[in-house]
Amino acid sequence: MFYNLLYPLADLFSPLNLFRYLTFRSIAAFLTALVLSFLIGGVLIRWLRSKQKQGQPIRDDGPQSHLTKKGTPTMGGLLILITLSVATLLWADLTNRYVWIVLGVTLAFGAVGFWDDFLKVTKRNPKGVPGKAKLAISVVAAGVAVYLVAQASPAPLRYTLALPFLKDVLIPLGVFGFVFFGVIVITGASNAVNLTDGLDGLAIGPVIMASAVFGLIAYVVGNTILTNYLYLHHIPRAGELAVLLAALVGAGLGFLWFNAPPAMVFMGDTGSLAIGGALGAVAVVTKHEIVLAIVGGLFVLETVSVIVQVLSFKWTGKRVFRMAPLHHHFEQKGWAEPTIVFRFWIIAAILAMAGLATLKLR
Repeated sequence: MFYNLLYPLADLFSPLNLFRYLTFRSIAAFLTALVLSFLIGGVLIRWLRSKQKQGQPIRDDGPQSHLTKKGTPTMGGLLILITLSVATLLWADLTNRYVWIVLGVTLAFGAVGFWDDFLKVTKRNPKGVPGKAKLAISVVAAGVAVYLVAQASPAPLRYTLALPFLKDVLIPLGVFGFVFFGVIVITGASNAVNLTDGLDGLAIGPVIMASAVFGLIAYVVGNTILTNYLYLHHIPRAGELAVLLAALVGAGLGFLWFNAPPAMVFMGDTGSLAIGGALGAVAVVTKHEIVLAIVGGLFVLETVSVIVQVLSFKWTGKRVFRMAPLHHHFEQKGWAEPTIVFRFWIIAAILAMAGLATLKLR
């Protein structure tokens, strides 16, 4: 909003030229989301606690140590969604279609997560919304978003898959193939973050790292000079997503302030589905879908651990891990929760740097 209102007045008042710079507006969005989180976080948590007398239901089949968290409110993802949305709307170019598409995906997946969390706390049922219903809504929302991204993309890149490490290589997927692939990326990222969100602060740390990396990627692919230098595919106006992702980093840090062990509030599906969907949508826009699997490698590991556990038990009757997702396996081995969280953060940081390195390895 500020960009659209104030930058046109730069000829009358030269300091307003600042609003043309993505770097300035990204930093401003980051600070806005962070400060706003500090200002409203406590109020929101008290309100959630007043509405959720018993907090989020704790699964009986989960680690026994989690029973001590009974009474902690959920839907803390609302804090992320509110601050992210406000900061983005204030500092991003609101004529940019990519911003609206990614923000739309974020809010749509957040709405699905909110519905799920609402049923959990009101019906006292840990299962919430039936899985098929959640998946169907997510697929429709992601499908619409991917199609809109394709229409906004340059014609040579439309309906194609770019491969990291290779220059000028584009695999044509066709309309249905590209939409199908994009839906898998967005819904897969959304559910992967959701599976990782099982310990205090575990999911939001890697999300912050991945958001920072993809903020840089978005900035680079939207810049002609940098894409020519790095042999990347140029996506005009995709750089504006750096503002949204900077806001997500600020919102994530603000949430972590309240979610750090012991958590005052849980993210819930409201947050995990939304921010995972946002990362997936940005990956589709920037043509870095495969790089997302590297940057978000921790989410991939958590998801694979669940798949392996289910298939192993179904086919052999034996479990590979003591409990899935992977972080529960280490809990059962006796690792302290903060130890798991910080070690997984270190792994996430390494993978984020590996994904960032793909920008130069062409």
